[in-house]
Amino acid sequence: MSNSDFRDQLYARRQDRIDSFTFDERVAAVFSDMISRSVPGYASIIGMIGIMARKHALAGSNLYDLGCSLGAATVSMGREIADRDCRLIAVDNAQAMLQKAGEQFSLHDLPSVEAVCSDIRDVDISNASVVVLNFTLQFLALDERLPLLQKIRAGMLDEGVLILSEKIAGEDEQEDALLVELHHAFKRANGYTDLEISQKRAALEEVLVPETIAMHKRRLHEAGFKRVDLWFQCFNFVSFIARP
Repeated sequence: MSNSDFRDQLYARRQDRIDSFTFDERVAAVFSDMISRSVPGYASIIGMIGIMARKHALAGSNLYDLGCSLGAATVSMGREIADRDCRLIAVDNAQAMLQKAGEQFSLHDLPSVEAVCSDIRDVDISNASVVVLNFTLQFLALDERLPLLQKIRAGMLDEGVLILSEKIAGEDEQEDALLVELHHAFKRANGYTDLEISQKRAALEEVLVPETIAMHKRRLHEAGFKRVDLWFQCFNFVSFIARP
């Protein structure tokens, strides 16, 4: 298979009906290209997750990548903590994504990663020093987000951290319109057409529900995290580090 086969062209042709976005085999095949061309700063976020894991991972503890997709965050953490006795647990409910993730774990010599095909809401969280939700929470219904964060906090060590990356909404209509405009400009600069941008947005509309930075911070505090810091933002993509 040539490299061109892995380019994201899922929405390049006009579609009569736009189905809701799902992480199926077609998405898994092009996901690496899709996310690098769609999420500004994604590579930097992945690299910094590894660095933060090295700083906060405790020997004998568990590290979770919840909604691991192709396993990029897991690989980043695994490479940084190879000298520690930690347990890496990568969770995704899409078998096609998890299969590709397993290939990455083997490629980067991380055979000890525990890959779990499950809904992240059903996974036991315990003895956790690092938990990653990298553009995952946004796919849950609004009323399911706080219970998951509370569950994570309950299973986290007092010295642990949660790294939460999300696509956000602006604090008002003007800010939101600006962030969306800049994001679309970023996608056009990476080769996406207006048709692709429009159809992808329609597919995600009922699946991915963004919230404001303020809402995320309030919810994290309500879930039991005492310190919440925004460490990354590029347009409408952010990442927080939350500590008990």
